[in-house]
Amino acid sequence: MAPRSAPAVLPVFRDLPMTSPDAGALRQTPLHDRHVALGAKIVPFAGYEMPVQYPAGITAEHKAVRGGCGMFDVSHMGEVIVRGPDAIRFVNRVTSNDAAALVVGQVQYSTLLRDDATVVDDLLVYRHADHLLLVINASNRDKDLAHLRAHLDGFDCALEDVSDATALLAVQGPQAPALVQGLASVPLGGVKYYHFTEGSVAGIPCLISRTGYTGELGFELYCAAADAGALWDALMATGAVTPCGLGCRDTLRLEAGMCLYGHELDDQVTPLEAGLGWLVKLGKAEPFLGQEVLRRQHQEGTDRTLVGFTLEERAIPRQGAGVLVGGVPFGEVRSGTQSPTLGIPIGTCFLPTAAAVPGTPFAVDIRGRQVPARVVPLPFYKRAGKA
Repeated sequence: MAPRSAPAVLPVFRDLPMTSPDAGALRQTPLHDRHVALGAKIVPFAGYEMPVQYPAGITAEHKAVRGGCGMFDVSHMGEVIVRGPDAIRFVNRVTSNDAAALVVGQVQYSTLLRDDATVVDDLLVYRHADHLLLVINASNRDKDLAHLRAHLDGFDCALEDVSDATALLAVQGPQAPALVQGLASVPLGGVKYYHFTEGSVAGIPCLISRTGYTGELGFELYCAAADAGALWDALMATGAVTPCGLGCRDTLRLEAGMCLYGHELDDQVTPLEAGLGWLVKLGKAEPFLGQEVLRRQHQEGTDRTLVGFTLEERAIPRQGAGVLVGGVPFGEVRSGTQSPTLGIPIGTCFLPTAAAVPGTPFAVDIRGRQVPARVVPLPFYKRAGKA
């Protein structure tokens, strides 16, 4: 079973040195040299130099995760500890989900909101015995911290940014659970989806989280930045792990119907418009930012809704391609690719809510040509069996 109690502070986050890269300079994760040594193509992403793919290519990496085990360096993600008597009340004030409903050892997906209910970021909330851990997107780290600090008044709690001291590896795929268990000091079979435990992996203290961004089984492993290399090496030494870059991470999450900030979510979108109504707890005890706007949208409906779609012809819908409903422009493609698993073009976009019904036809402008498209249910791909 997932633990009902936990150490006061995970060793990963205790007494760690903080670093402050020069403003404007691209950061590197602790595993940068290993990516280079493996021949990865390195690109700027969210202020970091990140591997987009390795020599085998995006499709091979994608299929390795769907059929075996892939590993991602996602150490660019931000981690913020919220500590103090009002930590839960504060997080409930600024997010749409209900952090008070979490038990120790549980994780929650949520959205960080403004007064107008638009999304500052999507995030994970981890409940520990004496604090909450927020995991935020790297591209939004400074913005998120400024937003959180701007709403601290009146709450007896404090924020601690431990992002630069923390590394994060995602081990994903049907073979991932057995592989991680083989190196772990604690039993993992009882850790439910969106729960976590603490122990060591290959002798390295880790927060072991039953979460992921691929639609597959797996774990996300948080450790001290100084230990990231040894953890990566130990997992690679099993011979059963394929290193994966951001390219296949994007195709995997899109197939699984998962939102990406800057695509499906941005500062003009509310969670109800994005189909994330299950993250909005209108009746929770703590009033929260954007609550009244979301209450109205819940009662009256939204003008637009995020949908999944496929094309009726051989073409690839790229982000930014125009969307036309009845020949009239209506926004643009938010994400799009050729699905490596399904072998068809897939994408997301917003449509008028009345048209956001599976089977509805519309068009995508690809190089000046209106390519027929139709709405299909999300997710595009779902693995067999329960999470």
